[in-house]
Amino acid sequence: MADAARTDFPDNLVKAVVSIEDRHFYDHPGFDPEGILRALHRNIAAGTIVEGGSTITQQLVKMRILGRERTLSHKLREALAAVWLDTQLGKDEILTRYLNSVYLGNGAYGMSAAARLYFDKRLSELTLPEAAMLAGMIRSPSRDNPLQNLEGAQARAAVVVDAMRDNGMIDANAAENAKARPGVLHLSEQMLPASTWFADWVAKDATRIIGSGNMRLRTTLIPGLQKLAEQAVSDVLSSQGAERHVSQAALVAMRPDGAVVAMVGGRDYQASQFNRAVDAQRQPGSAFKLFVYFAALRKGLSINDTIDASSFDIKGWSPENFDDRHYGRMTLAEAFAKSINTAAARLALQVGLKEVIAAARDLGITDALPAVPSLALGAAEVNLLELTAAYAAVQVGKMPIKPWGVGGFGVGQQTHLQSMGPPIGGTQSLQPYQKPLLELMQDVVRHGTGRAAALDGFAAGKTGTSQKYRDAWFIGFNDTLITGVWVGNDDRAPMKRVTGGSLPAAIWKRFMTEAATAMTRDTKQLTASVEALPKQPTPEAKPPTAEAPSSVDTSGAAAPADQAARSPSCDYQACARTYGSFRASDCTYQPYSGGPRQLCDKNPSQWTAATPLASNSRVPSLLDQILGRAQCNIDVCAHFYSSFDPADCTYRPYGGGPRRFCTR
Repeated sequence: MADAARTDFPDNLVKAVVSIEDRHFYDHPGFDPEGILRALHRNIAAGTIVEGGSTITQQLVKMRILGRERTLSHKLREALAAVWLDTQLGKDEILTRYLNSVYLGNGAYGMSAAARLYFDKRLSELTLPEAAMLAGMIRSPSRDNPLQNLEGAQARAAVVVDAMRDNGMIDANAAENAKARPGVLHLSEQMLPASTWFADWVAKDATRIIGSGNMRLRTTLIPGLQKLAEQAVSDVLSSQGAERHVSQAALVAMRPDGAVVAMVGGRDYQASQFNRAVDAQRQPGSAFKLFVYFAALRKGLSINDTIDASSFDIKGWSPENFDDRHYGRMTLAEAFAKSINTAAARLALQVGLKEVIAAARDLGITDALPAVPSLALGAAEVNLLELTAAYAAVQVGKMPIKPWGVGGFGVGQQTHLQSMGPPIGGTQSLQPYQKPLLELMQDVVRHGTGRAAALDGFAAGKTGTSQKYRDAWFIGFNDTLITGVWVGNDDRAPMKRVTGGSLPAAIWKRFMTEAATAMTRDTKQLTASVEALPKQPTPEAKPPTAEAPSSVDTSGAAAPADQAARSPSCDYQACARTYGSFRASDCTYQPYSGGPRQLCDKNPSQWTAATPLASNSRVPSLLDQILGRAQCNIDVCAHFYSSFDPADCTYRPYGGGPRRFCTR
């Protein structure tokens, strides 16, 4: 189903959304001074943030480019961008894009998808109570949707109905009738909810590339491995979690090309949809030392060189070792295997913190990395998915490796899925540093802090434990899979002496052992999921079952071989990044100057990080950025900034802080 037009949205739905989200939408210039002051007053009275004050236009800006950073400068940029957008698009177009893009829980992006998912209806068939319920989900889709919390969704819908009455959108009689007969859940038999952390993740990524609305996706997930991952996390937490004061865990497993085959975002999705594998920012502890030692190798050191691991002080900061142990000189290999903090901190200062940050950027870390001595010990926060992908680069020998989950898609009336390959990545060789890095990580498992993760065959990895046992990690790989595990508590409460070599290593070893057995037993399934375009035709993907939504096929089935002859071929991710008007269903975009739609000629085989987005590379206008039309000279930017991302033409400053647009 394509995006809905403005006329497709019924009046009751429009009135409900405007009443609860932005009652002055048709009157303000993009931001609402009165709304901001009202939100400020309520937040001060409550002593916490209870109301945001963002208009619908500002929310669209957040969804399209600026993200949800909560700083004063970010809020100012958001308001200025909203004013610009308001003058360029007009109210109806802004509202249409917003209603087609807003997330409403369980993998549903846009009102059309949510209406079909929760009520099995077209937009035109929605009743007032149902429209109010959809509008009410916008604030907190994970908490206020009827699938997880029907009573909460109905209560929130009543608030929306009251707002509609107070704003004069409906009369008192209509309001009372709507609250007396609230909307109820009626799931579509053809569209089951995407109630997994993986489905939420790929749905968000697919919406960015393909567009909003209903779609069918073929994913990289392998259901058998997903079940093993969930069981490993559940069993270890059930048996040892309470005793060790651990309430949450996360796991990500991917193939060497970054294709995610299993993702566990927490202990129980029904209890919490927050994805700790993707969205949680936590201190990696010694798992960050990979980047310190990589930087040292690039500076000419070898793993057999020695480093002073004795205690030292720098401007009042003194690194401490596990159990306050003390050491003298030792080889880099021994220091890494035993995870000696004093050695890593001294090594980082010796090679330079900027070099350490550059190493992390080259391996794919994009989070803020302040140039402070404690960075060497994992003081900066990262997420599990990105950290696991950095370790994947070591296994592969190319960097960076970018995680991906969508292997094919279908939109509209398409009967066959169009294939998508992995995103642009792996453009830099890790040679000649791959071999020594592998030796370092193998020693961790052989006779270091990761001995509990040892497998029968090849295994390499690194443990990580943050201060006061708040986080524990094990990231590692064998010949076929790269897997990362994190355990901790959402409130950052300390665990009971849980290190990366204990519970995380136990979860990792169990999953990797069982996954190897499963993959050996069913190699045909793995091969089918790996191949984007199989040599021989294969059956169309199986119909969805209760285990997966119809819009997200997790069977791992491959697309038909003759599909390429029927469907236009292009690099969907590159085209979506380059053209804000890109349409994935036919690989076309609308030229800025008007005229007929043009075929995007950015083929996967031709597109590299060094390929400019446009021949007339330029600094984009604010509108270009808002509409996803950011353009820059990728060749030059990639040369100057190791953290450069061609997706949005931004880079991460060495000193940390928000990403900046490349103007070179």
